[in-house]
Amino acid sequence: QVQLVESGGGLVQAGGSLRLSCTASGSTDSWHTMGWFRQAPGKEREFVAAITWSGGRAEYSDYVKGRFTISKASAVNTGYLQMNSLQPEDTAVYYCAHSIRYLPQVQRLGEYDDWGQGTQVTVSS
Repeated sequence: QVQLVESGGGLVQAGGSLRLSCTASGSTDSWHTMGWFRQAPGKEREFVAAITWSGGRAEYSDYVKGRFTISKASAVNTGYLQMNSLQPEDTAVYYCAHSIRYLPQVQRLGEYDDWGQGTQVTVSS
């Protein structure tokens, strides 16, 4: 089982930026897809973005498209989520996850194999 550790969360003012990192404890050679999800208080966990590990093809939710960028650095077993133009509604705990299989629907939480513990992102108005 791969352990994932998120970092980079914090408190930022509206309009600001943060970059989240997701580092795996072991090799990511078998990974197919890495995803980022978020969960706000009282709400369900929702899809943010995903990237295929070998090809780098990215998908985004409509809420973050044009503001967030997902990327990866396979050599250091790390994925990233660059978040720009942050808004208070982006406040949530952000989680990364991975799958070793092709995911026809990357938005589906249940398709992922392992999850990190999450990192808090708080955007003040």
